[in-house]
Amino acid sequence: MRMRKDNLLDSLGDAIGKGLLAGLAGTAAITLSQMIEMKITKRKASEAPVKVAEQVINVKPVTEGSKQKVSQRIHWAYGTSWGITRGLIALTGLRGLPAIAAHFAAIWGTAIFMLPAYKAGPKITEEDTKTIAIDAMHHAVYAVATGLTFDSLDRGSKQKRKLDKLINKLSLKGIV
Repeated sequence: MRMRKDNLLDSLGDAIGKGLLAGLAGTAAITLSQMIEMKITKRKASEAPVKVAEQVINVKPVTEGSKQKVSQRIHWAYGTSWGITRGLIALTGLRGLPAIAAHFAAIWGTAIFMLPAYKAGPKITEEDTKTIAIDAMHHAVYAVATGLTFDSLDRGSKQKRKLDKLINKLSLKGIV
């Protein structure tokens, strides 16, 4: 029996698949983080997802209940899809904290610029420090949960096993 070697498409597919699962876990984490924060601060749910969707995909909820459903669906789809970016970051060789930091910068940086561009939120320069800190904290929760999940899923990858085997051989020979 002949086994095929890993190739770029295999690695890309693995990264995307693991990224989607990690993004789902990250979205669950940010959702929980936001729910806890909203209970503490008495803040209402954001309408930003619906405001952006109205402009980007021409979705206009007709009732308050449907607005909340659309917002939740977009929140979950958006967060889950950002996991793909985490997978792509892994293809560069970044793992752990550096990958989490890069992912955090990408997602929060996008939010900072995208929401004002779609009139779904104020510019960061118009926000108070507390609001900025809370928003950064939620995005950090997402990035950490997504990163830890991705790295956990990726630990058993074929490339990692091959590298571990090579390092083990080199260390047995006293090279490493």
